[in-house]
Amino acid sequence: MRTATLTRKTAETDITVTLDLDGTGTYDNRTGVGFFDHMLDQLARHALIDMTVRCDGDLHIDDHHTVEDVGIALGQALAQAMGDKRGIRRYGSCLLPMDDALVRAALDLSGRPWLAWNVTMTAPAIKSFDTELVREFFQAIATHGGITLHMDGLRGVNSHHITEAAFKAFARALRDALEVDPRKADAIPSTKGSL
Repeated sequence: MRTATLTRKTAETDITVTLDLDGTGTYDNRTGVGFFDHMLDQLARHALIDMTVRCDGDLHIDDHHTVEDVGIALGQALAQAMGDKRGIRRYGSCLLPMDDALVRAALDLSGRPWLAWNVTMTAPAIKSFDTELVREFFQAIATHGGITLHMDGLRGVNSHHITEAAFKAFARALRDALEVDPRKADAIPSTKGSL
């Protein structure tokens, strides 16, 4: 069973995450930040990960700690659920269109965290959601999930579409990388013998 339940509590946030990497994309995410919940729902649905997130954060300050800390907790839970990564395909990529937006995600579940971010937002906020937080989320999940992640916004006019395309592209790439390779289901996908 590739599952994980993780609790992370700080002075700024109190988070519980539950993941099932072999799910159907069901979700129940409540962070207190509506747009972010919508993006987490997209992540679960398109990665086919069953995901529940609960976060009680210091939203009276702003959304930053909630978004970043959920990324940290999701990354840690993802690493826990993958275990030794035996049998996974390891690599995934997706070129995802959403209306005016086109975003490419390419990733390696290598255990070596890296984020290359080349996504430009066209507005500072989506309603009250600070678009700078999109990068913060992906930095946190890549760092704490041990993911090499390259995100490129190839075009886009609307920041909502750009952001949603980024989450969906990441989700589809992650789905491919997490899939068990039937030709190597018992092998760790590295000549080193470990990831």
